[in-house]
Amino acid sequence: MDLTRCGWVNLNEPIYVNYHDEEWGVPVHDDHALFERLCLEGAQAGLSWLTILRKRENYRAAFDGFDPALVAHYDEAKIADLLANPGIVRNRLKIHAAINNAQKFLALQAEFGSFDRYLWDFVDGKTVQNTWKSLSEIPPQTETSQRMSKDLLKRGFKFVGPTICYATMQACGLVNDHTVDCFRHEAMSG
Repeated sequence: MDLTRCGWVNLNEPIYVNYHDEEWGVPVHDDHALFERLCLEGAQAGLSWLTILRKRENYRAAFDGFDPALVAHYDEAKIADLLANPGIVRNRLKIHAAINNAQKFLALQAEFGSFDRYLWDFVDGKTVQNTWKSLSEIPPQTETSQRMSKDLLKRGFKFVGPTICYATMQACGLVNDHTVDCFRHEAMSG
């Protein structure tokens, strides 16, 4: 039996199918994993998500497993190594943003006790259940992602516009944006 998936999934790309079936929209409450997702969504800006998925393991190796305490202290030598690494997107602004965001992430953790608490407060601690019938109904951003973006920018984060924030919300299960015909929609509903 063929499973119905969200229309954005390229069925010819197993890495994409696996990401959709096993990760996308699953609630994430681990600060380390949330930092990784935020960094990767920022790295994706202007590129396809498939490009980032293909480079994700390289990113994990290059960015010390996305440990914010380590990334926050990267120096010019480490930045030069990253800019020379063909396994990641070699964009100086995005690399600097990841380092900056690690520093801001640690400050936010100290203030709220965890990044998880901070982030999930935007949705009152539970997944927003959407009932989109088609991809065309899914917005690129929402009022909530705009508020999140505005607050993160105020706190000094970079590459956290409202569209990136909404993509993070989708990826980390703050919203269930699987279309109602997708086999994952019901599984993410409760």
